[in-house]
Order: sequence, then structure tokens, then C-alpha cells
Amino acid sequence: MRKAIRIAVVVAIAAVLGACASSSPDVVQRGEAQRMAQVEDGVILSVRSVTIDGSQSGAGAVVGGVVGAIGGYSGSGVQREGQVLGVLAGVAGAAAGNMIERYATRDEALEILVQLKGGERRAIVQAKGTEKLEAGDPVIIVTTGGKVRVTKAPK
Repeated sequence: MRKAIRIAVVVAIAAVLGACASSSPDVVQRGEAQRMAQVEDGVILSVRSVTIDGSQSGAGAVVGGVVGAIGGYSGSGVQREGQVLGVLAGVAGAAAGNMIERYATRDEALEILVQLKGGERRAIVQAKGTEKLEAGDPVIIVTTGGKVRVTKAPK
């Protein structure tokens, strides 16, 4: 029984670490390296904080359900009672695991409204980075493979 609990804990840790992939504009993904990117000049019109909702891949529910079922089943010395407790704890664990996954994968982000040199406007949502972006800042919009990020224009 302890071996099953250890396996469930390892699976839970792997799921949580897998959810920690960065979406920061300061981190460039490996596939974006050594690729040509389109660059547009613009000026920031406004910046506001937003929250990117977390993902619900189902991994949290599965891990929570397994851990809950194992814990519930082992919580009783009577087999029939243990089975019922295992099912109930599994359902509760799945709900809790799903909620934990959703909150663990949330990101604080910025919604940036940019006016391009040609007069067009773009709204871009990106994770908060180390760069402080404010209305009036000259920026460049970098587009690589469908992904967009905003960064201050070089002086």
C-alpha cells in the first residue's frame, strides 16, 4: 500500500512540475531560437494587469482521484467500508486535484494596447516580465511562428 502512495506522490509532483512551463516574455522557447521574426514598431496606448486562467488538462483530477482513492480505501479496516470510502475520497480528490491544477497554472499577465506606425492598433496579452511597460513607451512587436511579444524599442 505504501508503494502505491509513493507512486501517486511521484505522479503528482511530475504533473505539478509539468505545469510550471514559463510563458514569460523574458524566456524564449528552444523552437524560437535561430528563426526569423517579424518586427513592427509602435507606441503603447495603455497597459493593464490581467490574469491568464489556468489549464485543466485532467492530470490534476487523475492524480487527485488516485491519491484520494488510495487514502480512502486504506482508511478503514473493513473491506466493504474501505471500498465505499475509497470511491468517495477518490471523487473528492479528483475535484481537489482539478482545482489545484487550475490555480497552479494561472499566470499574472499584461494586456497591452499598441498603436502601430501605420495607425493600426493591436491588443496583446503576455505574461509579466522584468521590463516595465507604460503608456507612451516606444515598443517593438516581435512575431515568431504565431507567437507575439512586446518589448521596449532600442534607443
